[in-house]
Parts: sequence; structure tokens; C-alpha cells
Amino acid sequence: MTTVAELLVETLAEIGVRQVFGVVGDALNPFTDAIRRQKVIEWIGVRHEEGAALAAAGQAKLTGRLGVCCGTTGPGGNHLVAGLYEARKDHAPVLAISGGVPTELRGTDYLQEDTPDLLFRDVAVYTQTLASASQAPAVFHQAIAEAYGQRGVAHISIPPDVFGARAHGKVPSMATLRPRPDVAPVPSDIVALHSLIGAAKTVTLLCGNGAHGAALELDALSRRLHAPLVHTYRALDLLPFDHPNWIGGLGLIGGRAGTDAVMDADLLLMLGTDYPYVEYLPKHGHVVQIDERAFALGRRTPVELGIVGSVRPAISMLLEDLPQRADTGFLDEANKARRSWATMLDEKADPARSSDLIHPQAVARLASDMADDDAVFVTDTGEVTLWAGNWMRPRGLQQITGSFNNAAVGTGLGIANGVQLLDRDRQVILHAGDGGFTMLLGEFMTTVEHGLAVKVIVYDNGGWGLVHFEQEGAGNPATKGANFPNIDFAAFARACGVKGFTARDPAMLAATMREFLATPGPAILHAVINPDEIPAMPHIKLDQAFKFGIAKVREKLFAAR
Repeated sequence: MTTVAELLVETLAEIGVRQVFGVVGDALNPFTDAIRRQKVIEWIGVRHEEGAALAAAGQAKLTGRLGVCCGTTGPGGNHLVAGLYEARKDHAPVLAISGGVPTELRGTDYLQEDTPDLLFRDVAVYTQTLASASQAPAVFHQAIAEAYGQRGVAHISIPPDVFGARAHGKVPSMATLRPRPDVAPVPSDIVALHSLIGAAKTVTLLCGNGAHGAALELDALSRRLHAPLVHTYRALDLLPFDHPNWIGGLGLIGGRAGTDAVMDADLLLMLGTDYPYVEYLPKHGHVVQIDERAFALGRRTPVELGIVGSVRPAISMLLEDLPQRADTGFLDEANKARRSWATMLDEKADPARSSDLIHPQAVARLASDMADDDAVFVTDTGEVTLWAGNWMRPRGLQQITGSFNNAAVGTGLGIANGVQLLDRDRQVILHAGDGGFTMLLGEFMTTVEHGLAVKVIVYDNGGWGLVHFEQEGAGNPATKGANFPNIDFAAFARACGVKGFTARDPAMLAATMREFLATPGPAILHAVINPDEIPAMPHIKLDQAFKFGIAKVREKLFAAR
């Protein structure tokens, strides 16, 4: 007899799932026991269910394949929700499984009873409670199909008596449970795009996450048009940092060269991006946006042409009859600005610029340059995002991930754990702020327990750096609660049974980083950085500079008092 739990495990194994993340509990006993009795899927126990959801989302973001997490009845399942917003906001397929109270006790305010379908309704594209074993094959298929088809979270709540009951048949149409393929746009849209490009003297290509997989096509298009390539944060790893047309990023995680190239072009092509910071997008309307999601077209800035389709086939179709341009003037100017900006970044990243303070830019740059050519960088949210996003120099097969559209602090370690389990031999480096790392500190024991060689760099500035920066940007001094004391993160690592390193002296930073990255297994580098460092901004307006100055004066007055 095949139980519902066994059917679910068999189904997940057949579609390629290799880990399930969660915390064990009585309602999940039939499921975890079914995992124990087979050899394909590994149960990865975590210390907090949010860590399970983050790990599953981390895998799904990087691969596009289904990640799976679970939590038991009531609070166990509830704890998944915060982490699942990573998959919801970054459009990654995740199956979340929660336990439930026994069927005959529902509706009696039983211990830990809740209504999970209501709780998961916002975070999930599909949520369903199994009321009987006969539902299982169809619901399992529908849940996985929805997760893949809508690129989001599907949730199933399964009471223990249903989990242990005999399944009625197999899951149907298994061949349909796979990631969505590329979609080619209609030819008439490409013809219209040809006309717009022909009428524009200068063109800039803004590349987003949807352009992943189209690196060769982007390179060809950029060279054909002599068009600057500008990237969003999620597309930082799309091409190597030293590509001749790779001008840089847009906005705060970017630079002046990329921002000016986007604003100054006669025609902007937004390729697989739904870039949310509208102040960095032109308002003149000479914009073409290509995206698989029709509902995303034109909602950030006025567009002249919206094309529904995937970036790779769209560019391939465009290149078929696109003439080679000769004028390199616009690209040359963008590259001149790029070189100037890069010089500034290099100066900021030089450990020798200070004899007694470690600057965060130096930490991010050294980690990037010393990493393996196929390393994965996970960046938590906060001021650390600005240091890592602006001073990393991706190359080779390196990839980046993190909390992009959700922008949630404290998510990095859970994501890194999931990524490391995709390939235990691949280098995974986490950039985390002190506040963010402390949020889910217990998940480092998940790292240690499963022997995951995640290298954690903790940037210690003694506070919520980005909040502090935002307060000063408004002309206000940092308020109470923006700063806090920290533990010794290197000592914490040693207390967990692994190696910990501390960096305080800029002269020793490179040697410490090298030893840290070469250490087998998990490790933490506690980098004590200059808390007063201000991130580089593409353009600082006079009123912004004035507000920062006023805030600094107020802080000194309050300190004197």
C-alpha cells in the first residue's frame, strides 16, 4: 500500500527534488518517515522554519527548479511564511508543506489549530488543505504545476491522518511538471522594434534578471549597435565585470556611468527587468520593454512598445536583420565615465587608504577578487548590499543571489545554506551585516550540523547602517535603536565548533581574508568596519548634501550633550 506521504515523496523525487528543508513535528511524522525510507531525497533539518523556507527559496531562485520546505501544525507552518516571501517576490517555484490537526478535530479550537489557507493566501499562488486521501494525486499535481507555471509559492496543508492514509493512484501528467520554457514574441513586435531602433541615434540596453541565459545574444546586440550594457542588481553576474560594453549598474547599486547611459540615450531597451526605482528611469517615453509577463510592461515608466516574450528569443529574432552601426561615440563616452567611476571604486577599496580603520569597500572587493571563479555570492539586505553590490567584480561562472525584491534583512544565511546544498564543493560566500546575521543566528548551527562550507563575512558597524544612512539623508540624526552592541562573531563560530576570524587591522585584512576563504568547512570572518562610511551615490543633489551635513552636526551636538 502506498500512503499519501509516500506518494508525495515519490513525486518529488521523480521531478528532481533532492532536499526537503524543515523542522520535524508530529503532524509530519508520516512524511519524514517516508523520506527516511528512500534514498533519493535528503531531509535537511533546520533550527527555525523560516530558515527552511529561505533555503528552499534560495535553491529555486538560483536554479529555477522547485524548492521544498515544510513545517508542522500551527506555529511550525506559520514560521515558514516570512521566508516564503523570498520566493513570492522573486518569482521562484517553491512547494511549502504544512501539517495540520487531525481531520476529526478540525473546527474545535484544538491545540495549535489555525486556518492555513487564509494565512498563506497572500504569499502563495495556490493553497489547499487536503480533506481526504482521494484528493492527493490531483492536488499534488496542481500545486507543483502552479508553482512552476506562476513561478511562485504553492502551499499544501496535510493532516496526519490523511498523510498516513492509502493513496488513490499516481500523480497524473508528470511530464508537465517542469520549469516554464522561453516564449518567443510575435514577429510584428520585432518589426516595430526594428523601426524604433532605426530612428534612434543612441541606444542603451538595461538588462535585468530575465536576461539570464541570454549573455551571448546581449553581447552580439550591444556590439551590433555599439550600445552600452547597463545592469540591475539581479543581473550583476550576467556578464564579466571587464566586458568592454558592460558599463555598470543603475542607481545606488550601480554608478554614475550606468545611470547617465540610461537617462541620456535616445532609446532605452529594458530587457527582462521590472526595475522598481522609477527616479532612475527616463520619463520621455522612448522606451521598449521586453518581458515574459504582460502585466509588468509599462508600469514603471512610460513605454513606446511593450513586447511579451523572453529576452533570448526576442534578441535572436531582432539580430536576424539588424544592420551593423559604425558610430561608437555614445559608447565611448559611457566607457569614459565608466573608467572614471571605476577609478573611484578602486580608491575606496584600497585597504591602505586608512592605517587604523577597515573600510567596508575593501572587504567586499578582496572577497570578490580572492573567490573561486565559480563562487556563489549571497548578500543579505542593508548597507552591506551597497558594499557588496558596488564593489564585487563578478567573473567566470560566478553567480549572485540574495533578497532582491523582498529586500528582507536576515535572510542571507538561510539562502546560503540552500545554495550550498546544491553543490557541496562549490564555494558559497555570504556578505551579511551585523544586524541581519544576528536575526537568524541559530541557522548557523544548521550550517555546522550539515557540514555546509558557507563562508560568512559579518560587516560589524555596530548598528542598522542603512537605516542610519536613510535618517541622515532626511537631515535627521541617528535615533535611539539605530545602534547596538554586538557579540564576538569569531568567538561565536568557535563556540559552534568551527573556525572564526577577526579583522580589525587594514594591513592584515588581505592575509586574513585569504586564510578565511581557504579554511575547510563553515567559517565566520568578523570584519570590524568604519561605521561612518558613506556609500557612493551616482549623483548627489545639493539638498541631499545639505541634509547629510545637518544630520552630522546634530549627531555631534547630541553626543556632546
